[in-house]
Amino acid sequence: MNYLEHASTPRQSSLAPSDKLARGLGFYSLGLGLVELLAPRAMTRALGMEGSENLVRAYGAREIASGIGVLSDNPVPALWSRVAGDALDLATLATALSDDNPKKGNVKIAMAVVLATALVDVMAAKSSTALHVRPRRMPIVDYSDRTGFPKPAEAMRGAAKDFETPPDMRADIGTGQRLEPMQRDLVSRTPANTDPVGQPPAMNNQVGL
Repeated sequence: MNYLEHASTPRQSSLAPSDKLARGLGFYSLGLGLVELLAPRAMTRALGMEGSENLVRAYGAREIASGIGVLSDNPVPALWSRVAGDALDLATLATALSDDNPKKGNVKIAMAVVLATALVDVMAAKSSTALHVRPRRMPIVDYSDRTGFPKPAEAMRGAAKDFETPPDMRADIGTGQRLEPMQRDLVSRTPANTDPVGQPPAMNNQVGL
């Protein structure tokens, strides 16, 4: 693959599905917040809520703050704040469902959109919480009063006094080296006054003074 082919190959995103959903909600929150902040009169006129422009601006600032938080490294708090904001939006829109509001149909549509958005926000908040929030650490168990022995130290004294080294682990007393199986068999059948090959042990030619 040459450089041009490598450059044209789409890269796989390393974001988890919950993070991708959160990023989408973050950009959506920023866009909605800008509309509410810059054009509150158009929104109140469409919903029959004239006179609530300052409230819409405040909700726009809240949406922008939530969007910035959702696009951060830890989107969990901002996502749950969006869920709370959705509930507040529904409560505010419900006040405009009076019979004397000629734009009541638009209010119902807006409430349906907010309700659908709230369901997505809840799903994103739950999945992001499971991904980013670490579980609490397990309590540390204190083993300082344990010795690792089945009995107290006094009762363990002399417990191995009758222990015998297994034959396959014994070493030649003269050399200190471990004997192979054939050597052990030869030594066991050789008289005590001869060496392993059946010859008398070599005498020391040196005469002591």
